Amino acid sequence: MNAIEKKPNDTLIIAITWCMAGGLFGSLFAGLYQLLMLLGLPGWGAAIAGAGISAMTTAAFYSAMPIALVGAMAGMAVSIAYLIATGHQIRLVAIAGLAGIGGLVAGMAYSWLIRSRVHPFSQTLAGLVSGVAAGAVAALLAAVAGPEPGMLLLAPVTVILVGGLYGRIQPGIVTACANRVPPKVSIPLVSALIGAVVGASIWIVGGTTTGGLSEETLGSIDYVLSQVPAGFLGGLIGGGIIGVILERLGMAPMPR
Repeated sequence: MNAIEKKPNDTLIIAITWCMAGGLFGSLFAGLYQLLMLLGLPGWGAAIAGAGISAMTTAAFYSAMPIALVGAMAGMAVSIAYLIATGHQIRLVAIAGLAGIGGLVAGMAYSWLIRSRVHPFSQTLAGLVSGVAAGAVAALLAAVAGPEPGMLLLAPVTVILVGGLYGRIQPGIVTACANRVPPKVSIPLVSALIGAVVGASIWIVGGTTTGGLSEETLGSIDYVLSQVPAGFLGGLIGGGIIGVILERLGMAPMPR
């Protein structure tokens, strides 16, 4: 009887958690999809790369929140220092690279100071594989839907695909990587990834305030930012749907 009574609560917790994860994925995917096309990638390449990066980042936050936060805080600190030092002359490769190095150093310090048996690299790798596969399907969907498919369509479909694949392949990848990538290597790598993503995000937002970009580029960045709310809402919906499905199937990994 207790198990039956707890089931609705478990389902609600999973749904809320996966809604938040889906919202994070959808926001990142919406921004990266448009940004990568702005940088010259074709639509299919932007969908695959954007979904892969977004899924990696979301999986890192979902599976190892403290480590992801360490990388995010280090990336934020380095990015702010970069903006102060360069006078807001923001370059994507420079700010993302430096933020990634900051995340790497912070991750190394974390792994040295705090003993952890978490293997975030394997979780992140599972996210990458799931994201790339889902991105390929999203690219096909975008081609069928037309040149400007709305994020309210692309984001939930991609989130559902990523979540379903992640729930399916994550246990096997974690088992395979457990003895091959020790935590002292796994933690800094994931922290560096999160730091780089934070740096790139600051480039997107900060680019609208810098005077070093053309009016055309600024307009393109504004369009990228305008797609994020739709991506968040679509990801929220898709995350809730796939979270409940996976929980009912007994395949929903819990966050750590």
